Amino acid sequence: MIRAYELTKRYGDSTVVHGLDLTVRPGTVTGFLGPNGAGKSTTMRMLLGLDAPTSGRSTIGGRSYAAHPAPLTEVGALLETRAVHPGRTAFHHLMALAHTHGIPRGRVEHVLDLAGLTSVAGKRIKGFSLGMGQRLGIAAALLGDPATLILDEPVNGLDPEGVLWIRNLLTSLAAEGRTVLVSSHLMSEMALTADHLVIIGRGRLLADTTVAELTRTAGGAPVKVVTPQADALRTLLTGRPGVRVATGPTGELTVHGADSVLIGRTAADHAIPLTELTPQAVSLEQAFMDLTQDAVAYKAARPLTGAPA
Repeated sequence: MIRAYELTKRYGDSTVVHGLDLTVRPGTVTGFLGPNGAGKSTTMRMLLGLDAPTSGRSTIGGRSYAAHPAPLTEVGALLETRAVHPGRTAFHHLMALAHTHGIPRGRVEHVLDLAGLTSVAGKRIKGFSLGMGQRLGIAAALLGDPATLILDEPVNGLDPEGVLWIRNLLTSLAAEGRTVLVSSHLMSEMALTADHLVIIGRGRLLADTTVAELTRTAGGAPVKVVTPQADALRTLLTGRPGVRVATGPTGELTVHGADSVLIGRTAADHAIPLTELTPQAVSLEQAFMDLTQDAVAYKAARPLTGAPA
């Protein structure tokens, strides 16, 4: 289990992580999300003892990372895939790590095979593509067979087969009872992989919830309405500011800009019977965008229509 208690990090006058409390439990894949500049990488570095917090503390498996006598066997981490000696082969890079913990050669060969790198184990890392570097970093994280995994953007640079591989790997590791914390900007991938989400913006906790709950309760989620008096209800609802109503092929209404409580009250006030009133889940991407819209540090300008090439 990963715990953070009032974790704070300041650089001069800039506070990049503000009193962050979080718990990452075993047996689940927890997605760690936030816009660029939200403080995700800084938080991960503090969890691993690479950056000292200004205040607060964190534990992994009940103790700080530095207090583990054999950290590779407790925590596997991938923060920077290029933090390797480019002149070493993949095999010798992993063997160098293995020697620090007395990990046998057989385990090195196993994780190379697990990561699909056996055929290039003797190749120098400087010749690796971005995707191959990611696979090597994941192999290194798995080297000590740790109970906890902390991975920063593990699918970056992977081809579709590699993305599917890491997705299946993470879910299988969680199914074994391990603690898995993974950051990503790919919302579609997080929707398929993560069970739980921790979302931060400008260094502050915005949400600590499940994927299903976030998408179900996201602001702006449409509501499906079925009623024998659809035209009458549509007229009443579209008279309200910001409410849009679309009619489906079988007469059902999809209402945007009004929640189920408002729709139900409007129908009741005018004696309109309802046979269905169901909030519809939005995509994780849309829910994330809605939640973090006021916490984006680097917001691009809208493209100019008709601007010269």
